[in-house]
Amino acid sequence: MVAPASAPADPRSARAVRDVVFVDGVRTPFGKAGKKGIYAETRADDLVVKVIRELLRRHPELPPERIDEVAIAATTQTGDQGLTIGRSASLLAGLPQSVPGFAIDRMCAGAMTAVTSIAGGIGFGAYDIAIAGGVEHMGNHPMGEGVDPNPRYVADNVVDPSALVMGSTAENVHDRYPSLTKERTDAYAALSQQRYEQAQLAGKIAADLVPVSTRSGEQGWGLATADEPPRPGTTVEALAGLKTPFRPHGRVTPGNAAGLNDGATGCVLADAETARELGLPIGMKLVGYAFAGVEPEVMGVGPIPATEKALKRAGLSIEDIGLFELNEAFAVQVLAFLEHFGIADDDARVNPWGGAIACGHPLASSGVRLMTQLSRHFAEHPEVRYGLTSMCIGFGMGGTVIWENPNFDTAGGAK
Repeated sequence: MVAPASAPADPRSARAVRDVVFVDGVRTPFGKAGKKGIYAETRADDLVVKVIRELLRRHPELPPERIDEVAIAATTQTGDQGLTIGRSASLLAGLPQSVPGFAIDRMCAGAMTAVTSIAGGIGFGAYDIAIAGGVEHMGNHPMGEGVDPNPRYVADNVVDPSALVMGSTAENVHDRYPSLTKERTDAYAALSQQRYEQAQLAGKIAADLVPVSTRSGEQGWGLATADEPPRPGTTVEALAGLKTPFRPHGRVTPGNAAGLNDGATGCVLADAETARELGLPIGMKLVGYAFAGVEPEVMGVGPIPATEKALKRAGLSIEDIGLFELNEAFAVQVLAFLEHFGIADDDARVNPWGGAIACGHPLASSGVRLMTQLSRHFAEHPEVRYGLTSMCIGFGMGGTVIWENPNFDTAGGAK
């Protein structure tokens, strides 16, 4: 009797999840959206091209043909942000035609989701090295352009009508947290501007910026080398007098919220072994991530359950986190996070170089800005082991990514 042939081994059984590392990130200067902004006559896809080319310029040790994927996020995927922008921008940037690409959307967390999606592929073994990022040209594509919300959202009471206006959701967060007064949000906004100004003067911001050639019908050719939105010298007293456009006698103003902006970001992600093989630097290692949904009318609280979920999955607590990069869509949203976790409004671990209230928030691009800055903080703080990036997301979501400092072990200390 002939013994039956043994079944082939399942190739998945011996596959281990690989370490995913953040190699490096860059961004364009962020501009003000509108006809007078620095990018009024610049295409969104050309901003992405600048970012991809700069990543390759900074890392000649990375052979372009080794890039396995290009994932670029955009909230409004039409016009110069359409045509599967991850693929089209990679071709325009001169990457080999063998390099694929795709577009992705999770509103404000587009670039963050590009990173987590690519990270899953790297961890599983589908990619060794890839580029992830995001772009938003809010001057060319105003928030909500072309959107046709299903009338049943309101007619069937699926969401409160205020959920469709981000500024109104921020006013709702104020309602939910009465202790978060306008005075506190104005004070936080002024601090963000001050920290950004100090970081800029110290040369910490410019190091991550890609100069972009611009053209204006009135001014001709120019070069964007610095963020356009910051307001140096902002004071609490000046912010107190601003109008509240989302509610009469409200608390949300143009001064304690991020503006409407244009810009692009990008980063290189890799398997740790591949990074070492190619001699690429390792800025930080991915620990874990989570996204969570909340009531759409208070979307600003989304980072709270997302962070709790990410920490639980990673086996960590909020006390283990030594550095925070929180997106400042609205000051009240950041303060709700800090109050929930018992962190002071002016804690030095939170947004040490200021945030989106100062430098701007071009929607889908911002997640990689947070990550790039966190990796820079890690390099300066080897005593810190873990940090996180977190942001609220339109229509009731939050996202959090936890990272580990590769410099920690050599420091011989603890947080």
